[in-house]
Amino acid sequence: MSVPMLNKMHMNGYDVLSVNNGPWRVCTRGDRLGSFGSREEALAFAAALPGYRARTGKPAGDHQQR
Repeated sequence: MSVPMLNKMHMNGYDVLSVNNGPWRVCTRGDRLGSFGSREEALAFAAALPGYRARTGKPAGDHQQR
């Protein structure tokens, strides 16, 4: 029985991860943005992206009415 291996890092608000020595992936919470053969390529891609911050959702009726 083998144990799954997870390598995970953060760069500019993006997750950079690899599972079981597979390809390195650059992701947000809901999207996979790219898949790369090496950690360096994935980190370079994440560094080139604009900074990511998860949006805070406001209720639709939260604006002021005049």
